[in-house]
Amino acid sequence: MSPNGARAASAGVWIAEAADVLAMAPETNIGSSTPIDSAGGDIKGALGRKVRNDAVASLKSLLKHHGRNPAFAREAVIKATNLTADEALSQHVIDRIAPSLPALLQQLDGYKTTPKGYVLHLAGADIKSVHPGFFTRLLNTLIGPNIISLLFLAGLAGIGYEIFHPGVVLPGALGAVSLVTALFGFSILPVSWAGLMLLLLGVALLVIDLHVTSHGALTIAGLICLAVGSIMLFHNAPPPYHTSKPLVIGVAVTLGAIWAFAVGKAWQVRRTPVLMSPQAIAGAVGEVRRDGLVFVNGELWQARTPGGEQLKPGERVRVESLDGLVLTVKPV
Repeated sequence: MSPNGARAASAGVWIAEAADVLAMAPETNIGSSTPIDSAGGDIKGALGRKVRNDAVASLKSLLKHHGRNPAFAREAVIKATNLTADEALSQHVIDRIAPSLPALLQQLDGYKTTPKGYVLHLAGADIKSVHPGFFTRLLNTLIGPNIISLLFLAGLAGIGYEIFHPGVVLPGALGAVSLVTALFGFSILPVSWAGLMLLLLGVALLVIDLHVTSHGALTIAGLICLAVGSIMLFHNAPPPYHTSKPLVIGVAVTLGAIWAFAVGKAWQVRRTPVLMSPQAIAGAVGEVRRDGLVFVNGELWQARTPGGEQLKPGERVRVESLDGLVLTVKPV
């Protein structure tokens, strides 16, 4: 058990005591194995006695099987006793104390294990350190709870942008990659479905607010759903895998500012009076594009000729009149 400062508690005691050789580094401890419920509370009544007695018998069997002190099982489970490395060695709960792996191998040279009786020949053993490769480290980074939440939202945003603006390609491709990576992370960490549904609801409310008049109410509701959903998303995971609340709040505030700016601009454009009139566009010169469209004054217009002749792409034309949204043009 290492490095210095490490500990074996709860299920870690069972794992440690199952070893044929159990060694501890200095400044480590072992014990505190009282069963608790899923919420971290004590198990009361008959069920509690049943679980604790079962745990004592299980741990006592491991200790006795490996030639260690079986009395420690009751102390660790019933009283949640914890022992330092020196105390554990003196009470024969462990086999060795060593400051480093080479020192431990030196101590165990010629050691006979219990119960299998293997004699270890470890003097001068070659120690090889193996580290995760680049791809493994990258995946470990990507499946962090904060990264997964951001990738999921970025994936939805990219795909949504591609749906409303087909042909751009890049946002859709990046969004698909982000979404698939986020789904991979969801398969690794325990996900709260309520949190995931709140995220989807938040995105839906933001999109709906672009098309209805809610005076920002839907945007606020959507941001609240995104924030609460992000916090709940990995609530079932151990504490190290919970989403960072300051990050969630910061992202929600940033999205709110961007969304307010975008919605404000959209409504400003909608309320802007039409500046184009038949008199203003008459006489303008443009260029014919594909499918009978004409590019005039930075805009694409449907166009036709007075006699119904077919317009040729690349041809220069002059606007004669405007009928609704269709221009009447003549070749220059």
